Amino acid sequence: MPQRTVIIGSSQGLHARPAKLLVEAAARQPVQVLLSIGDGRPVRADSMLSVLSLGAVAGSTVTLHAEDADGAERALEELATLIAADLDAPDPAVPGATDA
Repeated sequence: MPQRTVIIGSSQGLHARPAKLLVEAAARQPVQVLLSIGDGRPVRADSMLSVLSLGAVAGSTVTLHAEDADGAERALEELATLIAADLDAPDPAVPGATDA
């Protein structure tokens, strides 16, 4: 199972706005992606409630897991880049990010 470890770059962690952007990006992926912190149980990255339940704070190390399928490495790279970005910045330079 391909995986990627990344440090959360948002100054407030994966709270509502960064979590929303992550969930939307995960839902667009061609493979299912899971997210975990430490030895915790992985949760679906495309589920807002699951992502928020992690309680991921700024600087936390998270691991992305994807099923071994076409597009898995690209999906992990896109989501890792998103998580590492400061999504709390006034104008984050994140592909696919939109203000809602």
